[in-house]
Amino acid sequence: ELVLHAMIEFPNYNKAIIVGGDGDFYCLVEYLDQKKKLLKVIVPNRKYSSLLRKFRNYIVHVGDFKNKVKKKRE
Repeated sequence: ELVLHAMIEFPNYNKAIIVGGDGDFYCLVEYLDQKKKLLKVIVPNRKYSSLLRKFRNYIVHVGDFKNKVKKKRE
């Protein structure tokens, strides 16, 4: 479904952020990269599909956001 909606909405966004690390969206990530519309690929684990390795410049680990989204105690 993500691939379908990404393509339907393709003219309506400048950059895309894809969340997933298992390679299911490899074709979408590759296409967005070719069209200069890929901003980031957020992966949930340090280990992610070898298919995505060629896009390592776009890869951000979800753990990198931990301090930014951590609930602060009052």
